[in-house]
Amino acid sequence: MTAATDIATPQAAPAAGKPHLDHPMDIRLALGILAVLAGGLFYMAYSISRDIAESGGGPTTILPFVLLGVALLIALGFEFVNGFHDTANAVATVIYTHALPAQFAVVWSGCWNLIGVLASSGAVAFGIVSLLPVELIMQVGSSAGYAMVFALLIAAIIWNLGTWLFGIPASSSHTLIGSIVGVGVTNALLRGQDGTAGVDWDQVTKIGEALLFSPLFGFALSALLLLLMKAIVRVPALYKAPEGRNPPPTWIRGLLILTCTLVSFFHGSNDGQKGMGLIMLILIGVAPTAYALNHAPPAGHAESFIAAAQAASKVVAAHGAGYDVIGDPRPAVTEYVHAHKISEGTYPSLAVLVRQISDQVKDYGSVARTPLDKVQNVRNDMYLASEALRVLSKDKESELTADDKKEIGEFKKQLDFSTKFIPIWVKICVAIALGLGTMVGWKRIVVTVGEKIGKTHLTYGQGAAAELVAAATIGAADGFGLPVSTTHVLSSGVAGTMVANGSGMQWSTVGSIALAWVLTLPAAMLLSGTLFFIFRQIF
Repeated sequence: MTAATDIATPQAAPAAGKPHLDHPMDIRLALGILAVLAGGLFYMAYSISRDIAESGGGPTTILPFVLLGVALLIALGFEFVNGFHDTANAVATVIYTHALPAQFAVVWSGCWNLIGVLASSGAVAFGIVSLLPVELIMQVGSSAGYAMVFALLIAAIIWNLGTWLFGIPASSSHTLIGSIVGVGVTNALLRGQDGTAGVDWDQVTKIGEALLFSPLFGFALSALLLLLMKAIVRVPALYKAPEGRNPPPTWIRGLLILTCTLVSFFHGSNDGQKGMGLIMLILIGVAPTAYALNHAPPAGHAESFIAAAQAASKVVAAHGAGYDVIGDPRPAVTEYVHAHKISEGTYPSLAVLVRQISDQVKDYGSVARTPLDKVQNVRNDMYLASEALRVLSKDKESELTADDKKEIGEFKKQLDFSTKFIPIWVKICVAIALGLGTMVGWKRIVVTVGEKIGKTHLTYGQGAAAELVAAATIGAADGFGLPVSTTHVLSSGVAGTMVANGSGMQWSTVGSIALAWVLTLPAAMLLSGTLFFIFRQIF
């Protein structure tokens, strides 16, 4: 009798408005994900093989290819984890307002993440790379270069997985930057230098400010937007929580899907770039003949490159008049990039280096015609000159005029075009990794954002306000080439709407998010620094 009664009794209905998140993954979706993953890996291997063959040279032993494969899998693994760790924030609002079913929402978000990656400019990618020590970037194919890439990526993955396991929305951007700083500090200490010498602190400060203020903007602007919506859009249905599991009215549903789409797209265009720059470093280290220099410059590029180099050389030489360079100009330029302090050898050495680069391009006829055995050296010279010009244009002691900075900036653009490029296949593979990551492992973070920030259920208006602000913030940062945290912007936006709505806060969750925000940088630095030290011994 008891058994029969148990069978006949229906299960208790879920709490009002709470979505059902426990649907098992459809076998067709799982097979589709595996098929796309296999196709992406095959496409990556084919593209690398084709590029190396077309360049006319590459590694002659199997070991570099093994290291390349491992490094690329780790880099794509970081983007995969980034997908389900960060993008869960984008789908939380449409899931908890029942605008989209959970399974459809994550697939939809994954597709728009993929599109966002493909549409990205690459500015954020190289902004991240510029945080790395110059000497490691120029020796990325060495044991130290592999140790650097492995350490910072594995450290970032470990921290992201740890915070995801506890359902804490932490920032992948914070994590990666902390990992980079940890490697830089440890590298400087291993070289017998002060730990602060291994990091471009000006660039760290610039990016750190973007990461610091973006969640504050997210909180304040989301709260203000919700209040503004209530004052202007006087539609009571917009400010109600869902009734049961019924979808919202059509126009509200469309608004929520639009905001989810925008956040997903801009997340892809910003966060997807973080792995691209590191993948390019890996490729440059293993196959410089194919990836160190841009092999597809437009017509007339050599002429404009040489003209810009000559103009920049005159500007720099004029400030170094009266000093001569004896020997190799590179050590003095490298020291300036490290120390950010102008010495008597800075200007003349940089002027000589710029002239040497110009003469090489002139002799070869174009960047693309650089001899195979010269490619790595030419690329290193261009990268070093670009970094020196970047630092010099911001140096208050440089006494450069506006016209001087314009001439220097034009040449820097030519250098960056020649060395900072991302093949389309790299974008496609990163897009696949990020997009597929979005479709798995999303539940933990979604539950935190949807249920554990405020004391009441998320309303339609709250979801729309938080996501509109998040999309605008990430899109603006992408335009300026700055990384921001989707996680922090969105979760702080939800918190802002809860405060503005008088819904109350679950301070234990807010405290956990704040603690993760505080600990992420030092924890990632410690992890990556320790791993870098270990890998330096192994390699």
